[in-house]
Amino acid sequence: MKARQNILVKNPVAVMTGRRGEHARAGGVDLRVADGRIVEMAPGLVPRDGERVIDASRCVVYPGWINTHHHLSQNLLKAVPEGMNEDLQGWLASVPYPRLARFTPELVRTAARLGMAELLLSGATTCADHHYLYHAGGDTSSGDALFEVADEFGMRFVLCRGGALESASSHPGFSRTALQPETLDAMLSDVERLKARYHQSVPDAMRRVVFAPTTPTFSLPPALLAEVSRAARAMGLRLHSHLSETDNYVRFCRERYNCLPVEFVAEHEWLGPDVWFAHLVHLEPSEIRLLAQTGTGIAHCPVSNSRLGSGIAPVPQMAAAGVPVSLGVDGVASNESGSMTGEVHTAWLIHRAAQGASATLAEEAIHWGTAGGAQVLGLGEVGTLAVGQAADLVLYDLDHPRFFGFHDPAIAPVVAGEPVTVRYSLVGGRVVVDDGVIPGLDLERLRAEAFAGVTRLMAQQSD
Repeated sequence: MKARQNILVKNPVAVMTGRRGEHARAGGVDLRVADGRIVEMAPGLVPRDGERVIDASRCVVYPGWINTHHHLSQNLLKAVPEGMNEDLQGWLASVPYPRLARFTPELVRTAARLGMAELLLSGATTCADHHYLYHAGGDTSSGDALFEVADEFGMRFVLCRGGALESASSHPGFSRTALQPETLDAMLSDVERLKARYHQSVPDAMRRVVFAPTTPTFSLPPALLAEVSRAARAMGLRLHSHLSETDNYVRFCRERYNCLPVEFVAEHEWLGPDVWFAHLVHLEPSEIRLLAQTGTGIAHCPVSNSRLGSGIAPVPQMAAAGVPVSLGVDGVASNESGSMTGEVHTAWLIHRAAQGASATLAEEAIHWGTAGGAQVLGLGEVGTLAVGQAADLVLYDLDHPRFFGFHDPAIAPVVAGEPVTVRYSLVGGRVVVDDGVIPGLDLERLRAEAFAGVTRLMAQQSD
């Protein structure tokens, strides 16, 4: 783990706090960081002895992005030709599921290094990874590998421990995987092991474990849904899964269970402020009300939803109703980019295209990607820039022609889109991006490892 530093960020062009309304901006105040916390925010702060001073005179300062839904292993599955023009079901059958058993812990490490590097260089400081590479008789150490890589990079990391208990053939999109599901005892035993080894319950935790079966309607027998949610809650763990990603998902639930997906999970104790679902693209107003009433959150993944033609989640309506909203890049096998800045840019734009120019404010999209993420992950001391909060912050460099001419440079990284340059990034007062570079990362070696990993996967595909 990198060492903490006492730091003074001087003269930023603007500071976005991650909060809403009149509190969304803090102007051009300096920020003082000590012992991993923001201890002062005010103009004209004077450097102290032993304090590192970072010149932010050409930068805007943001809270670090909080990515609440990823599949890091997919970083070696970008632009697989068979799945480029498929919808979700066709893509599942042709891209990730035929390759799951080929991912060794070392391939997972390579994919995770690639994914975390891209996240850091886009301004993310926290990643929740929905990791489902588990099956009967398989190696369960890949989750440990993800924690190890997070330690290398200094990122906050949440392992959403996935998997399935039923044959995936119950879903047409899973029909081509030959993996045998785990037993309930094996799954819960590994979750308990991971929790004991890694999980921190404090509101600025660096490491968390979440119980996260792949989907509640396909991956677990309905009779076990309440049992596993109770087991997770007894361990003090949150719950996560995919839900209502496509209209086929909704149709399946109506035909099989005679109810809507959110109604189904409500009946099986899978709603509450300790639960968040990825996607939630296809919802009825009654489902939005139920999510809001129970405090159940969403990981909104607009780029992946667009890429797969799944639709546009009704996130403005959800936010207005009080549903906790966060953002996730999803797996790059259905995104081709793991950039949080790109995700926030798309989240800002896509609802305006569908619902009008006032549908989404830039400040609201920033809130979703920062404080909103902290809320769904239960990290109350992360996600906003304020005195007393953990020092997770990012300095975006505006010294590029694409950012010249801005009347409101504070929102430039979101509304201008990519590319962006992260000049500095801190996680709990530790510098994880230093003058545009990730300390200790050999990019050429990472490039070679990624190429070798893709070559290996392609060779196995032809065997």
